[in-house]
Amino acid sequence: MLTISQLAAYAGVTVRAVRHYHKIGLLPEPDRDRSGYRSYGSAAVVRLIRIHTLAEAGVPLARVQELLDATPEEFEDGVHRIDKDLRAEIRRLQDSRRRLARLAAGDHLALPPSVVGYLDRLRAHGVSERYIEMERGAWIMIAVQVPEVIDAVIAAKHEQLEDPDAQKLYSLVSEAVDNDGDEALLVEIADLLERLYIRAAEAGELGAEPFDDRLVELLDAVMIESAPEAARLLAMMEERGWRGWTRIERIPERITRS
Repeated sequence: MLTISQLAAYAGVTVRAVRHYHKIGLLPEPDRDRSGYRSYGSAAVVRLIRIHTLAEAGVPLARVQELLDATPEEFEDGVHRIDKDLRAEIRRLQDSRRRLARLAAGDHLALPPSVVGYLDRLRAHGVSERYIEMERGAWIMIAVQVPEVIDAVIAAKHEQLEDPDAQKLYSLVSEAVDNDGDEALLVEIADLLERLYIRAAEAGELGAEPFDDRLVELLDAVMIESAPEAARLLAMMEERGWRGWTRIERIPERITRS
């Protein structure tokens, strides 16, 4: 007869594991000797080894019992079912790892690949991470609200980036954000924006964005809340006859006066 320590050593497990198997009912409690200690026979050794072997193979303890008591046919079928469940769990964990990797990358949080590529292009043009963060917040809202148009909008943004004035605008805005809106820099940005707005108006491109009024308000709010410089710049542009950030409009009074 064996003590609990000897039993554990034979099976290659810890005494703590043996006690746990007793607690959950996998290993029956043995008789006690005259001193009150557990006393195990060969059957307990064999059962404990089987329990340990199944657990080491990845069989959940909750399903070990059914395999221990199964016929050969039931055992084979049970192993196949457990293997199927484990493969499904592996796929789930792999998918979780992929999602975590995307989250670690930052831009991939709630953003489609087209937007990530666009933000990377802005970085290549020297745009600062602070400004990238502002754009990211806006693109997340667009991706959630109107996912069906985001790729087309991004394609238009890429086309705009071919314009040297647009490239310079991003550079200046990024610089303004990083330098707390230097007044002279804001004036330079306003001059450039006005030139771009006039060009867009002449081409009939103003107001072409596929966003409803509510989303336009939210996108403008993201920019203003993220950078106080944006509010000052909007005020400067209104003085020049232009309103809005996401949806650019000419102020009627200014049109009449001109």
